[in-house]
Amino acid sequence: MLCYYIHIIPNEPDEAPRPVVRHCQPDVRPACASAEDTVTRTPVELDELRVTAEKGRRTALAPLPTDILSGDALMHRRQGGLGETLAGLPGVHLDNFGGGASRPVIRGQTLPRIEILSDGAPVFDASSVSPDHAIGTDPLLLDAIEVIRGPAAVLYGGSAMNGAVNLIDGRIPTRLPENGVTGAAEVRLGSGDQEKTGVGRITAGVGQVGLHAEVARHNADDYDIPGGTLQDSFAEGTTASAGASWITERGYIGAAFTRQDSKYGLPGHSHKNGVCHTHGIDLHCEAHGSYEDPFGSSDDHTAYIKVRSERTDIRADYDDPMPGFAHIRLRLSHTDYQHDEIDGPALFNRYTNEVDDGRIELTHKPLFGFTGTFGVQYTEGTFGGLNVNNLHVAFPENGYGFVPPNYQKTRNKAVLLSESRSFGPIDLDIGLRKDWREIRVPVPEFRVNFTPFYEELFASWYGPDWKNVIRESDVEIFQTRNPTTRQNPFSASLGATWNIRDGYSASLNIARTERAPSVRELYAYGNNLASNSYEVGLVRSGSVSDTFPDSRTDVLETTRSVDLIFCKVGGVLEYEVGVFHQDIKDYVFARLIETENETGVPHNYLLYTAADATLEGVDGQISLQYGAGHRTTLFGDYVRADLKSEDDNLPRIPPGRLGVRHAWSSGPYSLDAEYYHTYAQNRIASYETRTKGYDMLNATFAYRLELTERQAAEFYVRATNLLNREAYVHTSFVKDQSPLRGRSMVLGVRYTF
Repeated sequence: MLCYYIHIIPNEPDEAPRPVVRHCQPDVRPACASAEDTVTRTPVELDELRVTAEKGRRTALAPLPTDILSGDALMHRRQGGLGETLAGLPGVHLDNFGGGASRPVIRGQTLPRIEILSDGAPVFDASSVSPDHAIGTDPLLLDAIEVIRGPAAVLYGGSAMNGAVNLIDGRIPTRLPENGVTGAAEVRLGSGDQEKTGVGRITAGVGQVGLHAEVARHNADDYDIPGGTLQDSFAEGTTASAGASWITERGYIGAAFTRQDSKYGLPGHSHKNGVCHTHGIDLHCEAHGSYEDPFGSSDDHTAYIKVRSERTDIRADYDDPMPGFAHIRLRLSHTDYQHDEIDGPALFNRYTNEVDDGRIELTHKPLFGFTGTFGVQYTEGTFGGLNVNNLHVAFPENGYGFVPPNYQKTRNKAVLLSESRSFGPIDLDIGLRKDWREIRVPVPEFRVNFTPFYEELFASWYGPDWKNVIRESDVEIFQTRNPTTRQNPFSASLGATWNIRDGYSASLNIARTERAPSVRELYAYGNNLASNSYEVGLVRSGSVSDTFPDSRTDVLETTRSVDLIFCKVGGVLEYEVGVFHQDIKDYVFARLIETENETGVPHNYLLYTAADATLEGVDGQISLQYGAGHRTTLFGDYVRADLKSEDDNLPRIPPGRLGVRHAWSSGPYSLDAEYYHTYAQNRIASYETRTKGYDMLNATFAYRLELTERQAAEFYVRATNLLNREAYVHTSFVKDQSPLRGRSMVLGVRYTF
């Protein structure tokens, strides 16, 4: 709240292609395999993670490594958050915040440098602006999760510069059930957090109309950690969806409505630093004058977030829509997202995000040997809640100023093109995307709450039109400090895959991507209690102190990247190994100014700035199949990050990891066990501490019972952290407050028909 407190005189102002594959069969091809590969393999039902991609998907992403987690492997690994579900895939770590919020980290980066998609359309929530904000999806209702490691910006925009996660669901039927109706039900009970989960879904066909309904409900208490329980790590939620579509032999068009309600705790949350404010380059965490403590109460309350999200989707895919074109694809969505941040009795902030998004793609038939897709995308949204921690505080008597929250209105237009062609054993892929983005900050409500005495006093100072005089002065200051930003990022990639022979291939992808800074990176100005920091964005730095860099609205994070992938499919030995290098100009990061310990809870003063950086690393897996239904996989990843122009390291970079997984199946029985070691992270930023390494052992045993030709039941038990090791993840903003779960078990039964 920008507000002035009146004593004697007024204070000065305070400062394409076809839809992604829906079912990952045991014999789907790795991302680096040729669409024309004719290697014959015998399918073996294994619950494992396989490097896969949609057959025939020839886009600019084709040379990039792509994992698809689906079927039993997805069912058994699902956790309450997307990050926990995906952690353990090659190149994927997590940024966790208790049991309710976890974000995937791909090749050392998380949101806003990776994009979260729902069947190719962006997911809109508030997860990109703070680590305690959950991603707006429920893994319990997903059919598959596609993870792209590497620069996917040519298809999905600059936020996908490090990768993308595509969430595949069945809320809009794309084909009619063979016998008129299909469905599933599942029940899970967990020991480590007293989890109780129920899932139900059904799809029916009536003529050419497909109908679908689904619901998932989960409830989990605070989870166990070695030596005790992590307070306020509870999570509960309900997600329900209903959809319908018109289906023909050449395609479909349909719509669905989804509502998600959830509530989860914030472990280790403290509001003591809500009083922190700045005096130029100095961070001060003590109340004085007009700087009051917005909470003014004990710090022993439970802090939690309560989410309500509603989303409407329209999707269509149609073959041979017109002469010269093979396919048309439409994705439209409207999202109305809101979450409340509550500490004891105080609702201290409310984030909102209302967004309309539309995308249409046309895939043309071969032209001069090239096949490709042209697309356009338009997004318009209003985001609110940034920089607010005092929504519960009444507007003061004899005060005037702007009433929170501020809103950031974003408008983005984009065009994209991808083309591919084969030259003998060489597959060539080209991708281009151009965006035009504008963010403006409308002037918020201006309020005056004076007693008659002060009204007369101000009238004597400024004349009869005194309200407009002080408002216009404040509006000018507000607009100077919150300027409209316009960026026009452009991304391009060139990829080639050499299909050698007998399942061997090598791929090279070169990309130049541009990313416009996120809303927080631009407009942050205030306390972020989730990360215990006071943050100043790019457009505010110059107004805070003359010693800080000038305010900037023109920053474009530009990455030049090279990805090299070696792949072997077929036979008893298979592998996929990727090596990457990124050279980044104007990498936006939070630089430490100082750490204040006045309240007893360390609070970092962070200034968003741009500097040059490099990221490089390796990730992949090698698997060996032997005997009857046995497969052993060795997997690992490593990322190194360097700030070229700073005497510091980038924060929250994951350490190296190496592991082994064994999968076995025989008739109705299957077993999957994995062990990996995460190494210590000693290359740390100036405001970080060293994170020790840990070992993790997980296992799943399942028994499948065929009831009838169309009905089956599966009973499974999933055990995680069997060694009950104390584990902290360096990628978390609150690693010391939020260790990983201790030993826990989940018992489940799934019925399909």
